[in-house]
Amino acid sequence: MKYKIFLIAGLLSLLSCSDDEETPDYGDVDFRQEMRDFVIQISQYAKAENANFIVIPQNGQELVTINGEEDGTPVSTYLNAIDGVGREDLYYGYDDDNVATPLSEKDYMIAYLDICENNNVEVLTTDYCWTESKMDDSYSQNEIKGFISFAAPDRELNVIPDYPLQIFNVNNLDIATLSDAKNFLYLLNPENYASKQAFLEAVSRTNYDAIIIDCFFNEEILTFNDVAQLKTKLNGGSRLVISYMSIGEAEDYRYYWQSEWNTTLPDWIEAENPDWEGNYKVRYWETEWQNVIYGNSNAYLDKILSSGFDGVYLDIIDAFEYFE
Repeated sequence: MKYKIFLIAGLLSLLSCSDDEETPDYGDVDFRQEMRDFVIQISQYAKAENANFIVIPQNGQELVTINGEEDGTPVSTYLNAIDGVGREDLYYGYDDDNVATPLSEKDYMIAYLDICENNNVEVLTTDYCWTESKMDDSYSQNEIKGFISFAAPDRELNVIPDYPLQIFNVNNLDIATLSDAKNFLYLLNPENYASKQAFLEAVSRTNYDAIIIDCFFNEEILTFNDVAQLKTKLNGGSRLVISYMSIGEAEDYRYYWQSEWNTTLPDWIEAENPDWEGNYKVRYWETEWQNVIYGNSNAYLDKILSSGFDGVYLDIIDAFEYFE
């Protein structure tokens, strides 16, 4: 019996040592500050080319305070660099789609979102629900808080909702800034459209004040003229067209992915996201990845700017949690 105990203890010790050896040594990296700095650099770079360019990081709301706590001191440099924040699952979808978010989680997120609003940063929320009464409730609760919201019936973000029949807070106003917007469409996946033109025409026939889309249709980047076509609502008012861009993960279906990475990943690309095939965590503070994102003619952000988008919607901001 004693032998078995020592044997088990020895095996556990070996496993522990093995895990330690496999854990990368990141030194004294401040993962949260590195993400703040990355977003700030992206904002400064884009606004140097277009002073009105809109920058909206999604999730990772803990970055808005110095200590990451709900009652912490706001980080003014970060808040001043961004125009809005996106938050998924605020009222519906946190544990499961079409299910109300637990009160404790909702209140936790709202505490940070209120900090954003109090610092002139607009809040855009995406709830995942398809029951009409729940979609109505999502819009109603978000409006009470002063948040711009979208009730997405599918987490794949591949449809223009057919409910409500009239877009929530529809208007024919010209939307020049994010604070002008009363509603938005989040249509990231164009898989239901047979061609780029069919996709552009479908979006053009809507009256959303702002639309968040991918800057690529399949592997073809939208042109300046394509984006310009989307900047007018069906009722004649102007709107904002904002491009999605992930900065916390590399995606193996993007133009920048190199074939040799399929067999040997560079050191700055880490584990594949188990929930999203083909998405890999990256050491976002390293130069190699940041060069993929901005600062040269082949960089992701530079392509978005060249296509005439009004802003960028930054995803996987919460990648700092993986490294922590």
